[in-house]
Amino acid sequence: MFPQKLDSPLAYDVAKAMMDGFNRHYRLFRTESARAKHRFETADWHGQQRAQRERIEFYDLRVKECSARLEKEFKGGEQPMEVWQQIKLHYIGLLVDHHQPELAETFFNSVTTKILHRSYFHNDFIFVRPAISTEYIENDDPQNLKDAKPTFRAYYPKRDTHQDTLRDTLAQMLVNFDLQREFANFANDVDNVHAVMAQRLSPIKLRANFQVQVLSSLFFRNKGAYVVGKIINGFNETPFALPILHDAAGKLVIDAALFGEDDLQMLFSFARAYFMVDMEIPSAYVQFLRSLMPRKPRNEIYNALGLAKQGKTLFYRDFLFHLRHSTDNFRIAPGIKGMVMLVFDLPSFPYVFKVIKDYYPPQKETTREIIKSKYQLVKTHDRVGRMADTLEYSEVAFPLARFDAELIAEIQKFAPSQLEISDRDGDGQMELILKHVYIERRMIPLNIYLQEAFDAGEDPRAKQQLEQSVVEYGNAIKDLVAANIFPGDMLWKNFGVTRNGKVVFYDYDEIEYITDCNFRRVPLPRNEEEEMSGEIWYRVGPKDVFPETFGPFLLGNNVVREVFMRHHADLLDAQFWQEHKDRIAAGHVHDVFPYEPGKRFATPLIAH
Repeated sequence: MFPQKLDSPLAYDVAKAMMDGFNRHYRLFRTESARAKHRFETADWHGQQRAQRERIEFYDLRVKECSARLEKEFKGGEQPMEVWQQIKLHYIGLLVDHHQPELAETFFNSVTTKILHRSYFHNDFIFVRPAISTEYIENDDPQNLKDAKPTFRAYYPKRDTHQDTLRDTLAQMLVNFDLQREFANFANDVDNVHAVMAQRLSPIKLRANFQVQVLSSLFFRNKGAYVVGKIINGFNETPFALPILHDAAGKLVIDAALFGEDDLQMLFSFARAYFMVDMEIPSAYVQFLRSLMPRKPRNEIYNALGLAKQGKTLFYRDFLFHLRHSTDNFRIAPGIKGMVMLVFDLPSFPYVFKVIKDYYPPQKETTREIIKSKYQLVKTHDRVGRMADTLEYSEVAFPLARFDAELIAEIQKFAPSQLEISDRDGDGQMELILKHVYIERRMIPLNIYLQEAFDAGEDPRAKQQLEQSVVEYGNAIKDLVAANIFPGDMLWKNFGVTRNGKVVFYDYDEIEYITDCNFRRVPLPRNEEEEMSGEIWYRVGPKDVFPETFGPFLLGNNVVREVFMRHHADLLDAQFWQEHKDRIAAGHVHDVFPYEPGKRFATPLIAH
């Protein structure tokens, strides 16, 4: 129980120091996010990529800073638990009018658990559940009212027999973002968007509440800026996004008009890099985005906005809630077992859990530290919609009774250093504790997806499934190549299929930068002995790659081979890889389109 009186001046000082630490963190985070607009306007693509990487490190740096201050000034780890209870209550008081209370609570948890022993990680000392509501927070700080802007803007175009102001409304909406770069043909872009929007609205009676709502800040990622909003008409809400790019001459152009939840899901996919968005009230942005994508969990939206620690916090709360309301057991994940990772799942929960094994077969020359560095590389890299995001946790406790005996034996055999089984809370409930685990969205392994198509025989839908997945597999590799990523192990089992049919790579222990690889053709044999040899007779360096040797491992099935060679034969040619390496080394930054090519405004939609 909490004490009834807050009678420790030290407790308030500690709470205030922690709040100062969080405010510094979010100020720096928001400043870096806001600078994305200038980088976009000046086409500073390398700077944009660098900022996206560096911003990921901000949170841990601020937690370390704050923890060090508490230890130095207040000897935080030596304070009795009664003081820490008071610290939390004082901190709650400081959150009452705060604009980012949920993020500040998570920051408190991070600092507290860094200072205190893990056995104190319960609700008396950290925020297991949120203490402050994020509903209806307004950007109404009287000291900064001149800089305040609403979370979203609402526009009310008129469309009746007398006038149609939708086009003018769209033009004003775009002007309000105040982009400091000229459009190549602003009128044409507005006409294109108006034509698509009007087409979607034309068969529908417009209701009294007809309006367009748009988030006040642009969403920046890679070489694009995105307008995100929704059309409201009666009881219907239609999400939309407008990607703004630079054309070949360096002028701005609206590249497409994306409509509907599926398009927005692709834009905010867990396999893409985080957005840069200037947000005073992040919870309001999340609430708005959830109205566009109600199937998308809040934790994934926070992740997409670059607030990965908040995403992890919400994911873990959702996971604990799911455990309390389910009864199925954790099991070894279906599919071919990995040589480096031990993978398990809970059938009723749409994620997989991955633990690094303690030892690997001889052909895997790696270490735990190298594997962790590869996963960190993916976390900070542009994932171009082709690499799954991972959540990384330490000291994760699971109820032991929910684990299949076969899975427990598997962990004990392959990852004993990562396993602890104990009643650490002393309540008689045995727990299985994993010291380090990665968590990813569950997908259908591509090899299983292909096998389903094979098993269906001559069914036309199965043939279409097979062809689409093979084409998508090649597209995934080419997207990774463009992003300077060599997957390493390109076997089908290391790729998964998402619910919308996209193929995504998820086995990172052998990835390398394309620019670090040496792509070679297999040398011609010099004599009959070399030609007949069953062994590799030519020299192979540690970073040498021979693309023509991929075929025997990937294309054993004749149907698969025919589709692959028709669409992606260039992947077996060293020249393809080398040309991309040269372009990247020369400073080229690839274009990433998180939407289908057919949605692009390749030609004006209406004639002038």
